[in-house]
Amino acid sequence: MNVLIAGAGRLGTQIAQVLSAARNEITLIDIDDDRVAELESRLPGVRLVTGDACEPALLEHSGALAADLVIATTGDDEDNLVISLLAKRQFSVARVAARVNDADNAWLFDARWGVDVAVPAATPLISLIEEATGATDTVALLRLSKAGVDVIETAITPQSRAVGRTLGEVRLPEGTVVATIVRGGQPTVPDPAIRLHAGDELLLVSHSATEQEIHAAFQ
Repeated sequence: MNVLIAGAGRLGTQIAQVLSAARNEITLIDIDDDRVAELESRLPGVRLVTGDACEPALLEHSGALAADLVIATTGDDEDNLVISLLAKRQFSVARVAARVNDADNAWLFDARWGVDVAVPAATPLISLIEEATGATDTVALLRLSKAGVDVIETAITPQSRAVGRTLGEVRLPEGTVVATIVRGGQPTVPDPAIRLHAGDELLLVSHSATEQEIHAAFQ
């Protein structure tokens, strides 16, 4: 699946990490040069583009004509609406999702502005991706890419046996990788040397592991 994400904040970055780990083609756009430079080492499998996603020429350069899904996740509702309208009307993108930052603006996020899925800012990450892709569950979500993989989430609690251990010390089921670690609301690179803390949330991509097997590895 070819996905174009506008806005490289916390949410956009998390989506890019998860979908990239599931072997989707991801392009992430942000207007902040420093932000894009910072992400180059953190998102090696993601194409990063610097520029204003509200500009049609920039969207075209970023691959909007070939995109299966556009997700507008900037912190500005006006920008998200403009990006959605351009994606749907000018580039005929099949599915467009947009983040609603201010609940008072939610009524604008509909088909008139090219929005197929309006997502409140507080929506959990996995639910957002499921809604954006039109999937009914996580399994179906990532099989849209024909990769045959699942995304599984697990949280590290104070009672988890993984607390204090490095990620590399945790024996994962075969065919399973950690896509990202969310710590304090921020995505963290899943380096094997990173030490797991209570409160960490992990998103894993697996070809065959069940939720129970993932749970057993960390809990």
